[in-house]
Amino acid sequence: MKKIITTLAVIGAMSSASAFAANPCAGLPTQSDLKTALLSAFGNAASSKTVNGGLGFNMWGSIVNRDGIVCAVAMTGVERGAQWPGSRVISAQKANTANSFSLDENALSTANLYGATQPGAPLFGLQESNPVDVSVAYAGSSTKYGTATDPMVGKKIGGVNVFGGGLALYDAAGKVIGAVGVSGDTSCADHNIAWSTRKNLKLDNTPNSDAIAYGAGNHPLCSEAAKEASIKLKAGG
Repeated sequence: MKKIITTLAVIGAMSSASAFAANPCAGLPTQSDLKTALLSAFGNAASSKTVNGGLGFNMWGSIVNRDGIVCAVAMTGVERGAQWPGSRVISAQKANTANSFSLDENALSTANLYGATQPGAPLFGLQESNPVDVSVAYAGSSTKYGTATDPMVGKKIGGVNVFGGGLALYDAAGKVIGAVGVSGDTSCADHNIAWSTRKNLKLDNTPNSDAIAYGAGNHPLCSEAAKEASIKLKAGG
């Protein structure tokens, strides 16, 4: 009997490993989930200026799993040209960064890497350490950008970004399972929108606050409106 139980346990473990290999994004939000959460956080151009303290520009959002594989890419605009084209890759880069430098016991937002990566600071040069894989970033048809079949999905994007917009994702058990990255507005507004997006996804069970810190030695202040928005959203200040 003990041998049978052991065998079944091994088979179960192998099945779980095979399932993850077949779908490395299992347990993470779908592209539809991300789009819904991102749209809710953004609202519209007018409301985003007030709620998020930015310019009201449309946004890109990306999710990576714990291995840095891109699992979803979404946008708030009606088509890919409605938001800064360059921010698509930046959103994935931010997700990769937050995932790469967060642990179960410590959440680190991309915003809070800013101060430590400036000249003379202890992590200066970090942003050059892990370049974006351009063969992933610019692969495939542009017509699929921001859709469920975005060419980045299923691949590792790499990259390190050190301003606001990237947050690790924590499940109900407090385990980091990947990260979300948002880009398309000022970096402060990006952080605020990422904050609300993660909250909407119910994956904000962080072990510590990774809210943005403004001021000397921290993230630069984009505007007073952005700071006020961060405070209201409890995303920093």
